[in-house]
Amino acid sequence: MIWKNTVNFIGCDAEYAEAEVVIFGAPFDSTTSFRPGTRFAGQSVRNDSYGLEIYSPYQDKELPENVVYDCGDLELAIGSSEKVLGQIRECTENILKDGKLPFMIGGEHLVTLGSVRAAAERYPDMHIIHFDAHTDLREDYLGVKLSHACVIRRCWEVLGMQDKSKSADGRIHQFGIRSGEKVEFDWAREGHTDFHPFTLDGLDKVLEQIGDAPVYFTVDLDVMDPSVFPGTGTPEPGGIDFLTAMRGVTKVCERVNLIGCDVNELCPPCDPTGASTAVACKIIREMLIAVTNRK
Repeated sequence: MIWKNTVNFIGCDAEYAEAEVVIFGAPFDSTTSFRPGTRFAGQSVRNDSYGLEIYSPYQDKELPENVVYDCGDLELAIGSSEKVLGQIRECTENILKDGKLPFMIGGEHLVTLGSVRAAAERYPDMHIIHFDAHTDLREDYLGVKLSHACVIRRCWEVLGMQDKSKSADGRIHQFGIRSGEKVEFDWAREGHTDFHPFTLDGLDKVLEQIGDAPVYFTVDLDVMDPSVFPGTGTPEPGGIDFLTAMRGVTKVCERVNLIGCDVNELCPPCDPTGASTAVACKIIREMLIAVTNRK
């Protein structure tokens, strides 16, 4: 499932054997509840990334050569969420087994569950940091448990199953949340997740508390306000601005023991101007630079 791609994200030209980070796309949006099209995100960010430089003036660092391998988009099954999650899990397992960092580009947010299943099996004590506009904590969505509206609830269950000696409560750290059912907000505030609604306030303290524990980082780009990022399937007003998001993702990638990450919910057809794809490209670039320049 890992093969050489011909159109890479800018600067991600390493061979697999020498790479420390492996990018792969998960073009899946079959459980999208509003506007579909996130399956096109991977190819869009690769094409548009050539409008960027490999240098970040925000971090005053460059993306190093021969460190990131981009294997392109997975060829995912059509019509079966569980089959798709299995394919994503297998790809993530292979990357982790080879001692590399999996970096997934979604796709809708359900794709995170496949990578989390693989990561939690290898790192049962891991934490999840979650940037999003939505809680994603429903027990089910219209009777379906495998939905992008339920993905963080399913991830919480995975953490609990992998390490039965340690509760999953408090090991998922949610930031930017501003939409969901009341029962989801209540469930989070009961202590099942470490809940930081509306903003990224408290991130520094959380990173300090996590310490050296393994961390999976999932970024739903609709954490940003739709005035900044309109190209998403479920836009939610009241979000953070680009600089706040960029500084937040950079901080996480620099400071934690990162064992996997994903960026999801870019829907290119929802923003024909291309502005949202440009925003996604820059977020991905900043994450990659932060990860590959860690001491």
